Amino acid sequence: MTRTLITNAILIDPEAGTETPGSLLIEEGRITAILPGDDRADFGDGPARVIDAGGKHLAPGIVDIGVKVCEPGERHKESYRSAGLAAAAGGVTTIATRPDTLPAIDSPEVLEFARRRANEAAPVNVLPMAALTKGREGREMTEIGFLMDAGAVAFTDCDHVVQNTKVFARALTYARACGALVIAHPQEPGLSAGAAATSGKFASLYGLPAVSPMAERMSLDRDIALLEMTGARYHADQITTARALPALQRAKRNGLDITAGTSIHHLTLNELDVAGYRTFFKVKPPLRSEEDRQAIVAAVRDGLIDTISSMHTPQDEESKRLPFEEAASGAVALETLLPAALRLYHAGDLDLPVLFRALSLNPAKRLGLESGRLAVGAPADLVLFDAHKPFVLDRATLRSKSKNTPFDGARMQGRVLATYVAGTIVYEAE
Repeated sequence: MTRTLITNAILIDPEAGTETPGSLLIEEGRITAILPGDDRADFGDGPARVIDAGGKHLAPGIVDIGVKVCEPGERHKESYRSAGLAAAAGGVTTIATRPDTLPAIDSPEVLEFARRRANEAAPVNVLPMAALTKGREGREMTEIGFLMDAGAVAFTDCDHVVQNTKVFARALTYARACGALVIAHPQEPGLSAGAAATSGKFASLYGLPAVSPMAERMSLDRDIALLEMTGARYHADQITTARALPALQRAKRNGLDITAGTSIHHLTLNELDVAGYRTFFKVKPPLRSEEDRQAIVAAVRDGLIDTISSMHTPQDEESKRLPFEEAASGAVALETLLPAALRLYHAGDLDLPVLFRALSLNPAKRLGLESGRLAVGAPADLVLFDAHKPFVLDRATLRSKSKNTPFDGARMQGRVLATYVAGTIVYEAE
């Protein structure tokens, strides 16, 4: 039986910006019909498995750009299997994985290994990104054309900012010739080296090495100038400060091929959450002021910031249970991405179509995917969730191998009920 009928759902359409009751038919892994209300009359003949959504929300599956899976090299932190299970439980149907592995994914051979392992182990779609420079060292660009042929969807050195402007300019020029997407991390490396907090009264009070928000603005300004020179396709992985927003707005207004994302942690947490030197709240870039957080939420609402991602970064206990300055940066977030994002919905900051525009539609469009939308003919990559179900997060229950979440013990609202990839259930709540 290849027909599945989901009825009595609230359909979230990020393209149309609507949230309406309706029913949806899936055949051969794709959406073949959508009707308002609970009308089944026009869905055609033939047997179908009927699923009653119980009045819960049905949305396009989340497309998460920037997930770290620690294969090869650090499989004890996260494997493709554990990351895939965590993604499915979080309503994430596609993950674009980072190349900051050991060794870095900087050759077609390593990329092919990662792609094969992912296809064997993960129940969700896995799209590997490749390094922009060899070893992510910023000295010599990788074989972008060959890596694209091997399946790379984008190129990034992650948090290793390419400091040599000439090398970065050449890489952007070559990427433009190949039609490749370059993802950059806007942080001026000299200013941000060794920083554990954002400069201000809080960092001074706690005696933490800090970085000015201007480090983000300065790096973004440089990258925008190079985009004007090269015409490349560019995505900023995390914009987290109000200082960077005017530059981003000007670049978009001037017609540059630029998009920007932010992380769920910078949308829902601020620098004060670090109180008590809690290292699970140490991320990169560091958490910002509440004023910055509010500015970034507004930028998502207005469409200036295009995407929201988990920036899933597993770290083991040994690297987190250290003094704050020495502890590794990063947090796992595949399973907490949606319930954390729903905090913005319940607070009245973002409605659900806007939220899924940033979680699903825009990331899919930037990567050139068909998914991320509720439309006839689109892949049936879907998430069914109860936006109002409360729970207390216990990190021990997370499916990721690493448990370094800042939301441990937090009261959250919103549970994934089922996740579908190409019409097949890959997760169902017990």
